[in-house]
Amino acid sequence: MKRITEDIKTGNFRRLYLILGQEAYLRIQYRDMLKKAMVSDDMNCNVYEGNDISIPAIIDQAETMPFFADRRLIIIQNSGLLKSGGEDLAAYLPTAPENTCFIICESEADKRSKLYKACQNMGIVVAADTPDEMTLKKWVNKMLADSGKKMTERDIEYFLKTVGYDMFLIRNETEKLISYCGEREIAGSADVDMICTSQINDHIFDMVDAIGSRNRQKAMDLYYDLLRLREPAFRILSLIARQFNLLLQAKELLLKNSSKQEILSKVPIPSFYVNKYIDQTRRFDMKALKNALEKCVETDASIKSGNMKDTLSIELLISELSA
Repeated sequence: MKRITEDIKTGNFRRLYLILGQEAYLRIQYRDMLKKAMVSDDMNCNVYEGNDISIPAIIDQAETMPFFADRRLIIIQNSGLLKSGGEDLAAYLPTAPENTCFIICESEADKRSKLYKACQNMGIVVAADTPDEMTLKKWVNKMLADSGKKMTERDIEYFLKTVGYDMFLIRNETEKLISYCGEREIAGSADVDMICTSQINDHIFDMVDAIGSRNRQKAMDLYYDLLRLREPAFRILSLIARQFNLLLQAKELLLKNSSKQEILSKVPIPSFYVNKYIDQTRRFDMKALKNALEKCVETDASIKSGNMKDTLSIELLISELSA
């Protein structure tokens, strides 16, 4: 961010910016800041996206003189070229016209690839990784302050644990929280519970749904998403166990022909989720739900005894339950 700000301030732009990292919010923010400063209109900016883009087309456009401007800007994003297939572009970059600049935005790269090394030689690599928790707390605090709102540090920590660490989600949920509070200056954890989407709980619900559908790949993908959002593996396990426990309670009541209101009065689930829980119980019989809970307890014991690494234990649990 400091490098980009300094280049924009001085007007001395690099020939190439490689914006690399898992945080899509930052990739887009850095890209747009640079684009706005480097070109005044879309006539001199060409965008190529996806894994089926044509490198010859990019080269042809790069060779085109800018139209009444100092430079032509080529933006390449989400192409996967830094992992494979970027050799021709790597060979071309050193020969590109001086008045053609590049912004390449990717979530991942093979740092041994020719294209990655060419980008390093021609320009700079800008990291777009999710900031640490302290930085995210400051960011939330600033968004709140800009709207005349406040939260305690503890409540901001609770907010982040509720919505997750994806910056798009954090921004959207902060805006929802600000709107919900209206004229009130102070926002608290009760407001978070009322209005904000619990990202991890939604993931856990969908994961258990995938397990019930015997969709092992989807269940695994959701698990890896939670790990990427920096959710502790042990917390994921406790929430999986909690979900199966809630389903078991709901299933028992449904077998007794209990009404939705009776289920809500006895099972601690949000009222707007009751239909989803009832639907999900149909994916399991009582034996499967009890077995899932037993497996969760066994996994918990295995982790605490040190017999197996926590992330691997949960991976095996999900695989077994969805088999």
